[in-house]
Amino acid sequence: MSLIPVPLQFAELEGLRVAYRAERSDKPPLLLLHGHPQTHLIWHRVWPELARHFSLVAMDLRGYGDSDKPAGDADHANYSKRRMAQDALALMRQLGFDRFALLAHDRGARVAHRLMLDAPQAVTRAVLLDIAPTLAMYELGGDAFARAYWHWFFLIQPAPLPETLMGAQAAVYAETLLRARTGELSLFHPAAVAEYRRCCALPGAFHAMCEDYRAAAGIDLEHDRHDRELGRRVSVPLLVLWGQQGVIERCFDALALWQAAAEQVEGRSLPCGHYIAEEAPQALLEAALPFLMEC
Repeated sequence: MSLIPVPLQFAELEGLRVAYRAERSDKPPLLLLHGHPQTHLIWHRVWPELARHFSLVAMDLRGYGDSDKPAGDADHANYSKRRMAQDALALMRQLGFDRFALLAHDRGARVAHRLMLDAPQAVTRAVLLDIAPTLAMYELGGDAFARAYWHWFFLIQPAPLPETLMGAQAAVYAETLLRARTGELSLFHPAAVAEYRRCCALPGAFHAMCEDYRAAAGIDLEHDRHDRELGRRVSVPLLVLWGQQGVIERCFDALALWQAAAEQVEGRSLPCGHYIAEEAPQALLEAALPFLMEC
């Protein structure tokens, strides 16, 4: 039985097959977006409580989990956060949700950031987990950040070097990242770890992951700089949460950076590392639910 007790489904979005789980009710919709190198299963420890208050949709981002992994293109636009945000918006519209809230972690939070900028009318409010704005992290990140987030700089190397090396030891790569930000693999449910391993080993997975990061270091920064030049900021009510034991806390003033990027933002750290939904599910629920349920 899956850690999330609703069936895995697939949607066709302009030729892209996207995997997702949905639990519908008469409650307002909430879209859940995961990070790297994981899948929608990161939400399994908070799903039951969230489902009491929301109609839930959790998708695998393009390139991750059981969603399609299209080949990258020359400018990596196929994996830009803009393209991924369009996927998320298309899925929610196909499911009949024109407006929805967001709860997003890591790479998914970067997709959510872009979605709020490109389609603010679709998002009621959002909670972003353990990120600072991508442009700020590249511009302000120093030695400690580069050492901790070494994969940011490894994955963006030209194809096929990083994906070839990663593919030779898929499980080692996935488990190394999980351990690096928590200290021990036992914090994760064994079935979740097994699923992350499986999905990392799927054909095309590592190329897709590299393309995600190549886009982040290229075309995504172009989009972000363009927004900055135009003075565009997130207008959606925003809550940002990060781990007290993580790199965001250690290397960045996350709240100040988000206050510069958004009009209505509040935030604080939680007693955990990077993988908030799995490490500190109760703390996450206590912080996020009151905000998400505000009218």
